[in-house]
Amino acid sequence: MFLGTHAPRLDDKGRLVLPAKFREGLAAGVVLTKGQDRSVVVWPAAEFAAYAERLNETSRSDARVRAYLRVLFSGASDEVPDRQGRITVPTVLRDYAALDRDVVVVGNGSTCEIWAADTWTDYLAGQEDAFSGLDEEVVPGIL
Repeated sequence: MFLGTHAPRLDDKGRLVLPAKFREGLAAGVVLTKGQDRSVVVWPAAEFAAYAERLNETSRSDARVRAYLRVLFSGASDEVPDRQGRITVPTVLRDYAALDRDVVVVGNGSTCEIWAADTWTDYLAGQEDAFSGLDEEVVPGIL
């Protein structure tokens, strides 16, 4: 499980050192994809494969499904972290999420996300006030 907020930096080649506590869970490989809210989602490769399998069961007769699949898969990139725990974030994904040197890596349960530091700060500021009231609406019956 990926938890917490970390602040590594992108180097000049677009490489990111994964947070130390995430490395074991990502050592076998990752898939980077466009996420909602202009972030980059980092999936463990096996988790992404299972998600892709579920997506392939959806009806491609729905234009929204086709659009989602096209955007998701066309921007996806698979990587294997190097010995230092670095991955390269492709230019297309860096551009999509407006990633510059200062980034934030946020744990999100079974995935983690890479955000531009200022975008994350703005996003979090806009969400924290509403957070306490969301549990019953977002996950009814679980909490």
